[in-house]
Amino acid sequence: MLSEKNQFYLCSSKNEEDMIFPIILISLVFMVIGMVVQSRLKSRFAEYAKVPTSSGMSGKEVAEKMLNDNGIYDVKVVSAQGFLSDHYNPANKTVNLSPDVYNGRNVSAAAVAAHECGHAVQHATAYSMLRLRSALVPVVSVSSNLSQWVILIGLGLFGFGGGNTTVLLIGIILFAMTTLFSVITLPVELDASNRALKWLDTAQITQPQEHVKAKDALKWAALTYVVAALASIAMLIQYIMIYNDRR
Repeated sequence: MLSEKNQFYLCSSKNEEDMIFPIILISLVFMVIGMVVQSRLKSRFAEYAKVPTSSGMSGKEVAEKMLNDNGIYDVKVVSAQGFLSDHYNPANKTVNLSPDVYNGRNVSAAAVAAHECGHAVQHATAYSMLRLRSALVPVVSVSSNLSQWVILIGLGLFGFGGGNTTVLLIGIILFAMTTLFSVITLPVELDASNRALKWLDTAQITQPQEHVKAKDALKWAALTYVVAALASIAMLIQYIMIYNDRR
């Protein structure tokens, strides 16, 4: 017959397993989905990188024209290292394009270059969701690093003394900030893509068949942000359910 002490440890161990399993399951499910989307994104960009645009413009030229057409003259277009490392930096007002995009004269390069310039247009026009996301950056840079550790301590996992609901709640609040950031990122990215596609059409950078491919490429890029947001929401809900069970 087990002693009360042994029964307590067995019960604690089972409770930890009950908590850990859904967290691991959610992580694995979205990790697999994310890998599938990333793989599809890379294959689409590789496919459309073989399709030249009728305009014959490089990604750099596309970016500079879109900026000028929107009355933006204080943003520089520069080359950055890395595959699909393209981004707009509002701090120094630069559109950073990966070498394949910067030099490419194809549908993928045009779509990515225009998308990143879409963020520059958002910045220039004080797009509300971009301003909100930018305001959250300092908070998220801290909460994203701390939240998981605080949650682990709050759960009492890995020998952290049985857990504490107050500490767990603090961890959940920190994690909620990263979730909010992921959710706010969605309209920012979708709006940048919409601006890009509209301009590519009106400026006649892409012809109808090319435009369809550019839209498809940006769709898969947007899906990476959708998966990230859904994963964060699912994890947040799981943490809240655990907290409610422990109260």
